[in-house]
Amino acid sequence: MSIGEIWAILRRRWYFMVPFTVLSLLGGAYLYETVPVSYESQSSVALLDSSAVARLAPTFGNPISNAGGSLIVTADVLIRTLESSDAAKELHGRGVTDPYTTGFAPDSESPLLVLSVTGTDREKVLEETDILTAFAGEQLDALQAAAKVPPAYLVQTAPVVLPQTPVAESKNRYQGIAAVVIVGVVSAFLLSILVEGITVVRRRRNAAARPRQARAPARERVGWLNRRVDATAILTVYLALAFFIPSNLALPALGGVGTPANVFALLGLLWYLATWLGGRILPAPGTRFVRVSMCVLGTAVLMAYIADAMRESSHQEILGADRGLIGYLVWVSLVVLTSAAMQERGRLDVLMRRVVVLASVVAAIGFYDFFAATNIADSIHIPGLQTSVAQVSAMDRGAFTRPRATTAQPLEFAGMLAILLPFAIQQAFDPVRRHRHVLRRWAPVVLMGGALPLSVSRTSIIGLLLVALVMVPRWKPARRWAAIGVMTASVAVFKVLVPGLIGTITGLFASFLSNSDSSTQARTVKYSAIVPYLKEHPLFGRGFGTFTPDLYFFTDNQYMLTLAEMGALGLLALLVLFITGIHHGGAVRRLARTESDRELGQAFFASSLVALVSSATFDSLSFPMFAGMFFLVLGAGGSYLGFVRREAAAAALPAVPRKASEGRLPQLVESR
Repeated sequence: MSIGEIWAILRRRWYFMVPFTVLSLLGGAYLYETVPVSYESQSSVALLDSSAVARLAPTFGNPISNAGGSLIVTADVLIRTLESSDAAKELHGRGVTDPYTTGFAPDSESPLLVLSVTGTDREKVLEETDILTAFAGEQLDALQAAAKVPPAYLVQTAPVVLPQTPVAESKNRYQGIAAVVIVGVVSAFLLSILVEGITVVRRRRNAAARPRQARAPARERVGWLNRRVDATAILTVYLALAFFIPSNLALPALGGVGTPANVFALLGLLWYLATWLGGRILPAPGTRFVRVSMCVLGTAVLMAYIADAMRESSHQEILGADRGLIGYLVWVSLVVLTSAAMQERGRLDVLMRRVVVLASVVAAIGFYDFFAATNIADSIHIPGLQTSVAQVSAMDRGAFTRPRATTAQPLEFAGMLAILLPFAIQQAFDPVRRHRHVLRRWAPVVLMGGALPLSVSRTSIIGLLLVALVMVPRWKPARRWAAIGVMTASVAVFKVLVPGLIGTITGLFASFLSNSDSSTQARTVKYSAIVPYLKEHPLFGRGFGTFTPDLYFFTDNQYMLTLAEMGALGLLALLVLFITGIHHGGAVRRLARTESDRELGQAFFASSLVALVSSATFDSLSFPMFAGMFFLVLGAGGSYLGFVRREAAAAALPAVPRKASEGRLPQLVESR
């Protein structure tokens, strides 16, 4: 269905669009006038070692120089004490009636606490922040007094940032207004399309009952609004937005899920619903399994949302749960567009080729970031978009700058390239593309495969090894040994061109195996710290999207994060997704009738396996670019499986014998 046709339907059903739109605008205006602006004030408190410890070398009596990692546990105990119900009652008696939060300072490895109070009265918020800051010191003294700690070994609090002037938090207000307006307009849109679809069905039935009359063919109007739009065109725009707009830039009213790519994916879902309800398209046959797996995930998300609504969650957690629902709808959009909306295999091949080409451009940007020791995302500023993270800066490991290109983090950069690399390899070997220049076929493989080690992470190397272990053994001996030779030569090239890189990467794995790596130890500590949250809500979790780093901490593990947010049901749904992707690859390879399709199935298998394993190394689905590419590949795998199944079924049908009269050709008689 073209944009012009959708616009014509909305004009015909104006009696739905106009009232609903006006009501949503009036509702938004009402919220704007009635919902007060909230203000937030913050203070920061550091824990200092006791004077007895500070006298030890090499601090020479300076307690500030002893604000080290040894007090992390003490700070965690203090945070839990301040968040307890007894502390809340005591603070309420002292006049702190507005919501308050306590936690570690972002990106801080020292015992630095951030205390914040949010309310609608600016002067009262500042007063309550003063009370909370003083109360934190009193609670630490009370804890140590209860433990009978000698005075010389008392840990003390030192305010390093005094209570700040309250700042207006208008974002939450605008989020509610935007939600009301969006729900009203989308409801009017879907109702208009649904009524139009019912009318079209009735009109077709009446036309079938009446005798047909010859009519002159209608002339189609030519214009860009009347051009046919398909899923490949929509997803191409999504890919351009996802790859080339930094994933940390988002619409302020939607938070981290409000990236331009995600918003466009939701519009693509509305296009599909309009085309489907209007009777212009039917879901592609044989692709239902992948959408069923998304329904399993949707059940877990919905149950976690209900669980969050039934407990005493903070306002930030409620907003996080709402953003989680929006993020899930984005994933549904990608799966539906790549599976149900794909009607031609050729268009799906075009989409996968564009995915590889655009990803290779991002890999090339990563090369630039690595060798220029910079981050190109710093120089990209788009009016109307704000960063959804605290800061975007270059990250170093050893003597190397870890590239991120337009992603939010080097791990996302590595994970995204690792799940797309198998398709670059498959397309390079595809016999259909052998007439292309060798540079056009192999440049994406070189760029994507070469950029992975530059991220200086274990995730990238594990991804490379998994791709090699899955794909290489399936090749013929000549190609297999050639690939092994190329990989061996690549290690030598990196050792010469980038001295120290191979040693740094091997050192990462050596420290991991010896359990002497600081990042590994930090993750192990987080695993034990997350257990109390799992015990509170073991089945449905705390709410999808609520376990945010600003309220809790980074988990650096998608499975642990899923357990905290969606419980055991969510973990099961996540595993179903990964297994579905692996099943797609195996089924395509098993049913394939050509060598090209068999290698394509192996690429889907390798991609899903990389996603399965790498999700244990970082919270993968929290990053929009990695999550978008994973669900796009997941839906594409289901679509390819549908095409391969239909081709196999058509090949299995016996040939229908023709009648003798049809098979006998007329003979030409020579006249003399």
